[in-house]
Amino acid sequence: MQHENLDLDHDRQQRCGFPEVVYGAGKTPEEIVSALTAIADRTDIALATRVDDHVGADIASQIDGAQWHHRCRCISIDRKNRQRMGQVTIICAGSSDLPVAQEARLTADLAGASTEVIPDAGVAGIHRILAHDEILRTSNALIVVAGMEGALPSVVAGRVAVPVIAVPTSVGYGAAFGGVTALLGMLCSCAAGISVVNIDNGFGAGILAARINRLACEGGPASGR
Repeated sequence: MQHENLDLDHDRQQRCGFPEVVYGAGKTPEEIVSALTAIADRTDIALATRVDDHVGADIASQIDGAQWHHRCRCISIDRKNRQRMGQVTIICAGSSDLPVAQEARLTADLAGASTEVIPDAGVAGIHRILAHDEILRTSNALIVVAGMEGALPSVVAGRVAVPVIAVPTSVGYGAAFGGVTALLGMLCSCAAGISVVNIDNGFGAGILAARINRLACEGGPASGR
């Protein structure tokens, strides 16, 4: 099924190392099915983010090799099941931040990185993150996902020489302003080596971490895949 309003960028994997990703919000199920099928048929991998809960499982059932990830509202396709390399570690402040952390992990995984999630490692129980020093220091990139006041990336970046990608989430009470407080806290961090993506943007963090990981594994600029 092909829709006239879908003009897909089929050269993106060649240019950027990862195919075009389908942003599911605002699209009909038919448009998502059509786009994912067209992308996967050419590249063997595809990803849709922010798919409506009510249609995600049904959409995935219509596409060969598709999986529905309910908590992060993503649909993934990986028909090659390629070998993963390196290490990207995702640190999640609390269970409420897991949907964004899982979107980041799924993205990095599809982009070829070995991934691991460390859940419930917020600063309210600082011993929990300190217990993972070894994997934090030996990963090629870290994604740190936190809402509320957004302090966790500063704590992590102050302990490692690894690139830290901070992801503010919209989790928090009123003065958290839907993630703005966490975003500003991360942007104002006194710790060096932190890059900050937009609120709830697990996908953006996952792609960035996977590119860093690929450079670390291959020792030079990534070529198109």
